[in-house]
Amino acid sequence: MLHDPWHAFIDSSCQKSPQLEGPLNDTTFAVKDVFDVEGCITSGGNPDWRRTHTHATQSAHVIGQLLASGATLRGKTHTDELMYGLNGENAHYGTPINPRAPERIPGGSSSGSAAAVAGELVDFALGTDTGGSVRIPASYTGIFGYRPTIGRISLQGVIPLSQTFDTVGCMARSPALLEKVSSVLLNEPVYSSTQPFSRAIIAQDALAQLDQELAATADSQIRRITASFSSVTREIIAADGLDDWSQAFRIIQGYDIWRNFGKWILENQPQFGPGFHERFYWTRTIRVEDRNAWSQKWLSWREELWDRLRDDTIIVLPTAPGLPPKKNTPPHLLNPFRDRVLQLTCIAGLGGLPQISIPVTAVDGVPFGLSVIAGPGLDEALLSWVRIHMGEGKE
Repeated sequence: MLHDPWHAFIDSSCQKSPQLEGPLNDTTFAVKDVFDVEGCITSGGNPDWRRTHTHATQSAHVIGQLLASGATLRGKTHTDELMYGLNGENAHYGTPINPRAPERIPGGSSSGSAAAVAGELVDFALGTDTGGSVRIPASYTGIFGYRPTIGRISLQGVIPLSQTFDTVGCMARSPALLEKVSSVLLNEPVYSSTQPFSRAIIAQDALAQLDQELAATADSQIRRITASFSSVTREIIAADGLDDWSQAFRIIQGYDIWRNFGKWILENQPQFGPGFHERFYWTRTIRVEDRNAWSQKWLSWREELWDRLRDDTIIVLPTAPGLPPKKNTPPHLLNPFRDRVLQLTCIAGLGGLPQISIPVTAVDGVPFGLSVIAGPGLDEALLSWVRIHMGEGKE
């Protein structure tokens, strides 16, 4: 049985040996318990989901890719209920411990995967990222977290949350391993470029969401990240406001969520933890007219964002608006913070863009991450840039 001092795993008996030798020989990994693993039940972080589902007859496509590349699966990790959270606190199964800041939350919904990597229980881990569920726990636990361009990594065998924005992401302690794992998982890009990044846009409206006590630290780290660029500008990303962007994301995502889970919820009346019940039933109220109205704006914003990024530009921004909140922070304080989180994470989400959270520093020992976003399909170029320029950490 795997020793798990961080309470990262929900099922460490769900293991698989490598099928072939390959570039990931002698590495170990974990997967969030929303990925099917042959012979195991996928719980989605909710006991009623587990109760109403049977053992998977085959593993998710990405797990097969990793096993065929020489990696060893060590088990399944904790998640927020049905991925619909960003904090990592689960009322049914408990909250994984943040190895870098034990008194603070690990972030979600890929909470266990982040804890397993940060706590050195595995070399890398998979999560899903719809509204920030890889990027946020990566920032909170001081590791690298990568969300790919939408569609670049297979979602076959993964519980869907919102097909409009869902991605499979990866977390690792080093950018070299992050790049190696991602090279196994990525399919062919629709867009590609061989030229290096030369322009950096510092997202001013994203920086405005940052807690004031982090402003000086973030500014100095941003200067370090952008030092190699020939052009650095400070710009507003969302002309209509990040609050509008995040509202569009919420409505479109929420509409998808009820399409995916509504029938099951009404038939099974599952017990959800605090906050989750309210969010899931709120998605039932979203009308198709609301979804379509916001979708028109979203598609316009996405086109403009792609035009600005071209194939030579990255956006630099904070991954989260502050340090990870302390455990058991009351909802009236945590919910406004979560709203600010979504205003940052929705940029790559609405754009369908690749983003990597980089563990740039710690404030009084607590991790804090900055992120870089590239144009659609430029995942390989972004992963390579992070490896070359941000090569801290150990593989």
